[in-house]
Amino acid sequence: MTEAAEAAIRSNYRVRASELIGRNWLNTGGKQLGLEDLRGKIVLLDFWTFCCINCLHVLDELRPLEEKYKDVLVTVGVHSPKFEHEADPVALAAAVERYEIHHPVLDDPELDTWQAYTARAWPTLVVIDPEGYIVAHLSGEGHAGGIGSLVEELIAEHEAKGTLHRGDGPYVPAESTAGDLRFPGKVITLPDGVGSAGETFLVADTGHHRIVELAPDLSTVLNTFGSGRKGWQDGAADESGFNEPQGLALLPEDIRAKAGYDVVIADSVNHRLRGLTLATGAVVTVAGNGVQRLLDAENQRAAAATAEAGPGSVADEAGAGEDLGEELAEALATASHLGNEPLKVSLSSPWDVLWSSALGKVVVAMAGVHQIFSFDPVSGELAVLAGTGLEGLQDGEANASWFAQSSGLAEDANGSIWIADSETSALRVLSFPEAGHVQVTTAIGTGLFDFGFRDGDAAQARLQHPLGVTVLPDGSVAVADTYNGAVRRYDPATRTVSTLTRGLSEPSDVLVDASGVAGGGEPLLIVVEANKHQLVRIPIPKDALTVDEGASQTQRPKTEVSAGPLALTVRFAAPKGQKLDDRWGDPTQLKISASPENLLVSGGGTSVGLVRELVLSPDVPEGVLHITARAAACDGEPGGEIPDHAACHLYQQDWGIPVVLGSGSGELTLDLRGLD
Repeated sequence: MTEAAEAAIRSNYRVRASELIGRNWLNTGGKQLGLEDLRGKIVLLDFWTFCCINCLHVLDELRPLEEKYKDVLVTVGVHSPKFEHEADPVALAAAVERYEIHHPVLDDPELDTWQAYTARAWPTLVVIDPEGYIVAHLSGEGHAGGIGSLVEELIAEHEAKGTLHRGDGPYVPAESTAGDLRFPGKVITLPDGVGSAGETFLVADTGHHRIVELAPDLSTVLNTFGSGRKGWQDGAADESGFNEPQGLALLPEDIRAKAGYDVVIADSVNHRLRGLTLATGAVVTVAGNGVQRLLDAENQRAAAATAEAGPGSVADEAGAGEDLGEELAEALATASHLGNEPLKVSLSSPWDVLWSSALGKVVVAMAGVHQIFSFDPVSGELAVLAGTGLEGLQDGEANASWFAQSSGLAEDANGSIWIADSETSALRVLSFPEAGHVQVTTAIGTGLFDFGFRDGDAAQARLQHPLGVTVLPDGSVAVADTYNGAVRRYDPATRTVSTLTRGLSEPSDVLVDASGVAGGGEPLLIVVEANKHQLVRIPIPKDALTVDEGASQTQRPKTEVSAGPLALTVRFAAPKGQKLDDRWGDPTQLKISASPENLLVSGGGTSVGLVRELVLSPDVPEGVLHITARAAACDGEPGGEIPDHAACHLYQQDWGIPVVLGSGSGELTLDLRGLD
C-alpha cells in the first residue's frame, strides 16, 4: 500500500451524518426515528441484508459491544436488500425476529440511506459521534475490537465536552410469532428402530436453539434435545446448549457404534459440529474450537502461493490462471488436510451436514468460508473437500472452485453431492469422476448477483437464494427455493427446471417422505416452512408447473465512470495491535472480473496488492465490476516480528459495483480497513 493511500485512511475529517430515510422502522414500538432523536449517543449504523452470512456474523460480533455500552451506544440496522424477496416488509420482520436483533432497524428498500452513506457492500459499518459526525466507515466483518476501542475514545472525548447523554436507547422488542417450533432449519428421517417409535423425524428447531423429534404427524413433539438456552454446552439433553443449529446427519449403524454418537449437528453460530446420542440425549462437541475460522497457517500457505507469483501474474477468470494455478493448487492441496484433532480446528457457520456413502465421511457445507469440508467421525480427520474460500461461482477441480454460502446438501444414487449454493442462487454438484479427483459443476445459476423465478432450460432458469435440496426417487433433484417460496425440480437427464409447488413461506429444507403415500401411490415431500414455524407434506405432482417470472439482477445505484483506464484502490490499515502478515510476501490480494466479461479490456484476474489499473471497453455501456479484496494481518506491533502462534485474521470483502460509462471519474476507491 502506498504512503498516500495509508495517510488517506488515517485522516481525521469531519463529515456530517446524513438523515436516516426509509420505508419504516422496526423494533421501536412504532416510532419513526431521526438522527436528532439519537443526538448525544454514539450511533453505529450496520448496513445489512438478511441473506448475507457475513452480515449475520457481524450481528453476533456486535452483541457484546451493545451490551457493554448499552447506555451510550445505539446500533441501528439499516436493511438494504440484495434480493427481491428481502424487500418484503413481512419477510424483513421475520428476519429481525429470527436473528434476535435487539436494536432498531430501518427498512431501506429503495437504498436511500445506503446511497447517502456511500455503502457499496454488505456488511458496511458507519460510526457517528454524539454530535452527529461520521468518525469511521468500514466494510466487512472482524471490526468489533477496533470499534470497541473507538467507542472508549468517544466516551472520554464527549463526556469531557458534555455532549454524551447516558441512558436507555430507543429499542422496543416486538412480539414473538413462534409456536412449538421457531424458525426450523433442517429435517431428517429417523428410521424405525432409531427414533422413539417407528419412523419419526428429527428437526433443527433453530430459533429455540434445540433439536426436536417429531411424530409422523409432523407436529407432536416426542423428544427435545438441548435446554433451549442460547449458547454452547455439552451434557445431558436438558443441560446442553446450541446456538442456531441447522443441518443434521444420521450416521450409518456401524459408524455410530465406532463414533459413540448417532447424529452430527451443524451448530452454526457456535461454529462447531456436535454429536447427539438419541437414546440418552447426551450432546458432545465433535469438531470446532468455537472460534470463527478466518485465517490460519494452512490458509496462509495458500495465500503465499499466490503472493510468490508476483504482482505481474494476473489470473484469468476461468480458474486461478496459468501463472498461479499450479502453485495455488499445490498449496490448497496441502491446506486441505486440517488434521485429526478436530476440537482444535476453527470452523465458520457450518450450515448443513450429510453422510456421504461415496466418501465414507460426513460432508459439511461450511457457509461462512464458502467451502465444503469433510469430517471423519471415527478418526476425527477434518479436511477441505472443495472451494478456495473465495466467494462466487466457479466450476472445475475442487481445489480451484468457488462457492457462495452453500447451505444445503444431498447425495444421489451415484454418490454425487448436490449443493444449494444460496448466494449465487445456484444448484451445484460435486462428482467423483475418478479416484482422488473431485469435480464441481453448476446445474442452475450464473453468478452472485443473478436470480429470478424462471423454469425451462437450465441454462436460462433462475432460483432465488435456495437453502435446501433432496434427491427424488426418479433421480431428479428437488430444491427448496427459499426466497421464491417454492420447491423447484431439476431433471439432470433433460437439464430442465420446473416448479413442484409455490406459495410457501421461506422453505428452508425439503425431504422425501417415502412412507407417506399420496392418492396415486406416489411418495410425498416434507417441506420445512421456516417462517410459519412448521413442517408440511406436499404430493410430488406428476405434471409440474412451468413458471417464468423473469430473471433479475441485484439493483443498486450505478457508479458513473469513464471508458478507458480506471485506477482502482482498496484502502486498508491493520487495526491497533495488528500488523500485515508479510512473512510470505505481500499479504493482500485483489480478484477482479466483470459482467458482461467484455466490459473489462484488461486488469481482470487475481494478483497481489490492493491497487490495480483497469481498462473498460467504450463499446459496453454498463455492467458490474466484481471485486474481491483480501488482507491478512496478525497480532503484533508494526515494525516488529509476528510472535509464534500469534492469532491471525483475514479481512475480506466482495463488492459488486454496477457501473455506467459516461463522463465520470477515472478513479474508484473502496475501503477495507481496520481502525487506528
